Amino acid sequence: MRTVDLATTPLRALNEDLHRQKDGANEASWEVLNPRGAHAVAVGVDAPIAIDVKGSVGYYCAGMNKKAAITVHGSAGPGVAENMMSGKVVIKGDASQYAGATGRGGLLVIEGNASSRCGISMKGIEIVVKGNIGHMSAFMAQSGSLVVLGNAGDALGDSIYEAKLFVRGSVKSLGADCVEKEMRPEHHEALGKLLEKAGLKDVKSSEFKRYGSSRKLYNFNIDNADAY
Repeated sequence: MRTVDLATTPLRALNEDLHRQKDGANEASWEVLNPRGAHAVAVGVDAPIAIDVKGSVGYYCAGMNKKAAITVHGSAGPGVAENMMSGKVVIKGDASQYAGATGRGGLLVIEGNASSRCGISMKGIEIVVKGNIGHMSAFMAQSGSLVVLGNAGDALGDSIYEAKLFVRGSVKSLGADCVEKEMRPEHHEALGKLLEKAGLKDVKSSEFKRYGSSRKLYNFNIDNADAY
């Protein structure tokens, strides 16, 4: 294992070393000490390596991640896993606003709570939040899945496209064009697989409600003008 202490090593040097890693790299396991809320830790990684960050991080940790498995043993600031392409990011604590924003692939697991705009404009990423999420989550979410074991705040799924939302707890309010939908067998199957992938084998898909687009905002309709 390669250990990097950010108390003595500049963050830029760490990220440059991580960017040098490629498929089949010898340094496949990394440990990052003393992040102390630093911004942009382990951004732009493009290799199938494992990175353990021992502490909390600031803005945009694991942004643009591709292939790597990144675990933050603490909480994360705004924009964690922003524009993630593939791989897996796990936050052991809480995540601030717009976690997983614009993510195109991979799996983001937040073991605590997520703040507002979780999954905003998501484009294929899978997000699993064990706690609660804040307002305006999944705003303009285009594709992918957002799974919430706790509660959701105001305006969930506002202006949503084809992303799938699953919430086990309560939803304070739904955003424009977002409605509750039937949980059909294929949704139970897909949700069960995603929960298992996130390490939640004991959680049952039958405990969740599904939400998605009613498709009334796809084309302008004067009867829906107040919703635009």
